[in-house]
Amino acid sequence: MAVRGPLAAYASDAARSRGRLYAEAPSPTRSEFQRDRDRIIHCTAFRRLAHKTQVFVPLDGDHFRTRLTHTIEVGQIARALARALRVDEDLAEAVALAHDLGHTPFGHAGEGALEACMAPFGGFDHNAQALRVVTLLERRYARYDGLDLTWETLEGIVKHNGPLVRRDADPDSPLPHPEEAIAGAAKDRPLSRYIAAFDAIFPLDLSTFASIEAQAAAQADDIAYIGHDIDDGLRAELFSLDDIARTPFIAGVLVLVRDEHPGLERPRVIHELVRRVITAFVEDAIGESQRRIARVAPASADDVRGAAETLVGLSPPMAEAERDIKVFLFANMYRHEKVLGVWERARDAISRLFPAFFESPELMPAEWAAQAVAQEGADRAVVVADYIAGMTDRYALNEVKRVFGGEAAGRS
Repeated sequence: MAVRGPLAAYASDAARSRGRLYAEAPSPTRSEFQRDRDRIIHCTAFRRLAHKTQVFVPLDGDHFRTRLTHTIEVGQIARALARALRVDEDLAEAVALAHDLGHTPFGHAGEGALEACMAPFGGFDHNAQALRVVTLLERRYARYDGLDLTWETLEGIVKHNGPLVRRDADPDSPLPHPEEAIAGAAKDRPLSRYIAAFDAIFPLDLSTFASIEAQAAAQADDIAYIGHDIDDGLRAELFSLDDIARTPFIAGVLVLVRDEHPGLERPRVIHELVRRVITAFVEDAIGESQRRIARVAPASADDVRGAAETLVGLSPPMAEAERDIKVFLFANMYRHEKVLGVWERARDAISRLFPAFFESPELMPAEWAAQAVAQEGADRAVVVADYIAGMTDRYALNEVKRVFGGEAAGRS
């Protein structure tokens, strides 16, 4: 049992945060990282996650994951990892809750479509877009744009998957995230113009690793993906229990479930499978991370950043199991013909909206139109991308119908 106790020497210390871009008086009741978490939860972009697709499942139903439910699951796992590793749970949760704020409507399909539209203008990256959301696009406070989050939370949003400026190759770097493979993202994406510009104002040490807390959020993201994509894929009947049992790790878990509970009905088998898979990955990540931390012996959060390897991760056997599951899901879920057909209609929606708004900015709402008209080329494209990336699935489909008439492409 992971009991809350004193934080480790390598944990991020909210009382010694590197601060905010706009200095603020401390809260008498909350730590700086608690304030970050609360600001994220209350922002508009976070609420929109409820109506953004996670994996675009081609079936009607209220029980499949959305970006919001995925984000909540990531936050829960991140807190569990952070507590076990004796680091700041609030910072881990804040990074987890913010990590998907830059995602487009229509899940992986939408991101791929917007990346293609933005390719001539410097590209699109959801982590950079998340930074834009929390430092620029949220306009709520009297003194500044954005949420004015701490340096540590901003660092985690930008670098939770590793350094952005290359040092020596890291043999223990995380496996490619499912979204990058699905959306067709380039393996070596150039540094975002916005991240580079923000870093010039508020340096985020782009050549170093992020904190243990941010690394925990990144690992939690992968674990949550594995668990809920298995669950959603089985519920949507995109593949069967026998199909996914072709992966050795899943086969072993299913044997245990069926031996312990013979004759158990399918929905309960699925739940038992998913909960045991998540538990196994979380427990392995804790044990492996503790071994790495003991080997490196960081004496401070900055020692974590300067380490030669990722300190939160999976053991080699579980990393292999993770790879097997991702390969299976890619082939049997993300590339299922039913999913691809709906994704194509979703891509079509964004692929039509982007050039329409770029060529005729007046088609956008007045505030966005005014910004776009005042810009040209790549700067105008960024405004259009900001508008589209912020849409929910339903809003994007309504925009297609409004701009082009007739029925909206795809469905949410």
